[in-house]
Amino acid sequence: MELPAVRRARIAVAVVFAVHGAVSGSFATRIPWIQDRLGMSEGALGLALLAPAVGSLVAMPMAGRLIHRFGGRSATRWLLAAWCAALALPALAPGLPLLWPTLAVFGAVAGMSDVAMNAQGVLIQRHLGRSIMSGLHGMWSVGGLVGGALGVGAAHADLDARRHLAAAALLLLVVGGVAGRALLEARPEPGDVEPPRFVLPSRGVLIIGLVGFCAVFAEAASQDWCAVYLQKVTSASPGVSAAAFTAFAFTMAAGRLSGDLVVRRFGAVTVVRAGGLLAVLGGALVVIARTPPPAIAGFMLIGLGIAVVVPLAFAAAANAAPTPGEGVAGAATISYTSGFIAPSVIGAVADVTSLSASFIVVTALAAAMLLAAGALRQPAAAKADPVAG
Repeated sequence: MELPAVRRARIAVAVVFAVHGAVSGSFATRIPWIQDRLGMSEGALGLALLAPAVGSLVAMPMAGRLIHRFGGRSATRWLLAAWCAALALPALAPGLPLLWPTLAVFGAVAGMSDVAMNAQGVLIQRHLGRSIMSGLHGMWSVGGLVGGALGVGAAHADLDARRHLAAAALLLLVVGGVAGRALLEARPEPGDVEPPRFVLPSRGVLIIGLVGFCAVFAEAASQDWCAVYLQKVTSASPGVSAAAFTAFAFTMAAGRLSGDLVVRRFGAVTVVRAGGLLAVLGGALVVIARTPPPAIAGFMLIGLGIAVVVPLAFAAAANAAPTPGEGVAGAATISYTSGFIAPSVIGAVADVTSLSASFIVVTALAAAMLLAAGALRQPAAAKADPVAG
């Protein structure tokens, strides 16, 4: 394959990641509008927001079959288009009974398009012969920040979310469609067996997915609880508490955008071990902090330590399965499950003990991630890959 085509595909997949993140960021900013319009209580909203998680977990294992049957480029383009179009739907729901299935579909296409674009990223990484997955996930963060910023502007302008999200969906649909034309096609080889409709991960992918599970748990727990932690444990003001999330998100994005350079120099396993050590130190700092500065520093270390783990886990899983789509689907299902349960686990542990003690769980999982980093090492047949651990 011509190198210029691969270079174009690398730019295209970065745009695809940014578009995917922008859809997520746009939706997140208009959740309060949807809640107010439908008159939902916090409990009802929480129930509704379980729907995307359920839809995503059910659908992600099926993505490998779609990629195999229709090809990597076509599957990514159509699933991303479905994800963009789905952005307009939640604001149109007339009540909770229809909002729940709408959000379940929203989550399903989100999960499947996530698997497809990560499989496409792994394919392009193989052609380039160097790590790009961390930077791609960094582009997702950038897209989320841009979509969120525009959504905040629309909310402050009191713009009807139905109009805002429909316009955003159309714009992102066009951008994603144009970018998707330059992606690489990946068709099955003659004699390849089509994956089953619902793929269970192999033992190797399961272990890799558990490394991702630890990282996503730390990310979700820190993201959802850092501001509350600053207020409840360190008596910080609301402004300082909000700054904790900003600092955490900044180190996550910075770590992902710069992570590929570090991975190329030191390898995936070494980087994940170093990241695990940083996350352990950060978690310990959060647990013992009683004033805002060390607590914020701890959350920043956690963010930096886990930033590149999920991209590297997806790349390793793609190499550990018969097809990249199967591997990414298995690792994504396992990894993202922790993102759905982490906030409630932290809350449950805090109710029984204390909020500071609940972050011992995060610290312990960061330590487990450090110890299990060897699972991301490439098999002998892939040692020529410069991103191998």
